[in-house]
Amino acid sequence: MAEAIVPLIAILAIFIGMPWLFLHYRMKSKQNRSLSIEDERMLDDLHQAAMRLEDRLQTIERIMSVDNPNWRHIAAGSPVGERLEDTRTAEIRRMK
Repeated sequence: MAEAIVPLIAILAIFIGMPWLFLHYRMKSKQNRSLSIEDERMLDDLHQAAMRLEDRLQTIERIMSVDNPNWRHIAAGSPVGERLEDTRTAEIRRMK
């Protein structure tokens, strides 16, 4: 009788136990791939912050376009120091 139990346990372990373990941990890993509630909140907060920053950038660009319509051309073609000097010179010319 004991001789028949060992092969039976081995067969059950191979055909039932191992697939169950494999499927169990595979299911756990799939569940961990989704975002938690806290991650979703943080993602929403970051999205809102990005939208506010984009609005601010558009406002700054509109203000700069009113002050100096060629600011994009100046910013694209000059190093930083020359850009600052060009804008200062333009402001002085406008004041005169």
